[in-house]
Amino acid sequence: MKLISFLHNQQEAFGFVREQMAFPLHVLDARLPVLIDSFLQQWDLMMPLAQEAEKKISDGPIRQSEGVALEEITLLAPVPRPGSCRDAYAFRQHVETSRRNRRLPMIPEFDQFPVFYFTNHRSIRGPGEVPCMPDHFKQLDFELEAAVLIAKYGRNIRAKEADKYIGGFMIMNDLSARALQMEEMKLNLGPAKGKDFATCTGPWLVTMDELEKFETKCGEGHTGKAWNLEMVCRLNGRECSRGNMSEMQWTFAEIIERAAYGADLYPGDIIGSGTVGTGCLLELNGTSAMHNAAYIPHWLKAGDLVEMEITGLGTLSNTITRERDDFSLSARSEKQ
Repeated sequence: MKLISFLHNQQEAFGFVREQMAFPLHVLDARLPVLIDSFLQQWDLMMPLAQEAEKKISDGPIRQSEGVALEEITLLAPVPRPGSCRDAYAFRQHVETSRRNRRLPMIPEFDQFPVFYFTNHRSIRGPGEVPCMPDHFKQLDFELEAAVLIAKYGRNIRAKEADKYIGGFMIMNDLSARALQMEEMKLNLGPAKGKDFATCTGPWLVTMDELEKFETKCGEGHTGKAWNLEMVCRLNGRECSRGNMSEMQWTFAEIIERAAYGADLYPGDIIGSGTVGTGCLLELNGTSAMHNAAYIPHWLKAGDLVEMEITGLGTLSNTITRERDDFSLSARSEKQ
């Protein structure tokens, strides 16, 4: 299923997409909740009911009264209010290239265990506009990623069992204000203001059954499933990034194992893959500068359209906008 959260007539609802129409699940079956929040708390109970409702639609003629055309709704993030949002660092090419561009050797710990950081789960956005402050526009970047939704509670989960905790996949754009990020990373506490203003997910949550045909083997010495899904990013209509989810060195199962070690994972938690190789301007700018000393770095600006497409997961489209507030933390710091 392709599960969505959306606004229609200024009311939030939860449902699925089929043939360019949105179907609110609570309309099809009164036992199903209006919002995804309640659905997540009883995933194993609710999912069979949702699949039954979808089957009724797929097996019979679609009546307009049962659904709403996609152009008449506003898509939200599939999970608008996640309990937490972790972002991992699973693609070796991205890490290796980014470090090489800064003339740093590959860090050996990358091959020893998967790592992640917590980003702001209150700043999750879906498709559409992303308003940014002045300081964000100082080296504003996209990051092409996939993300999984945790669908049931777990603690101390082993990697060999971890895929069973995944409810589905969605595209993630981990927007990054690089100037802020690089400045604060000098203090060795990890990314904060450089990351916490917006993380986009969507356009829908694709359940695991739809992705079975894309399953492939993970890397030698690793545990868990892998998926052969092409990942592409277009900036203002031009392709700038391309990779594949099968290139993750660390599997989602292994990332979940580490995240759940001595910690509770809850339904509604989101975990991102980290950036695919070539999947951000930081990496692309650095590589171009290595080959051309006169290269002028390119960053996102107001009005830019960022489109991310992953096989089977749809296309997540976001337009960068400028907030009306012209307040700048950096400008104040420079005066001190």
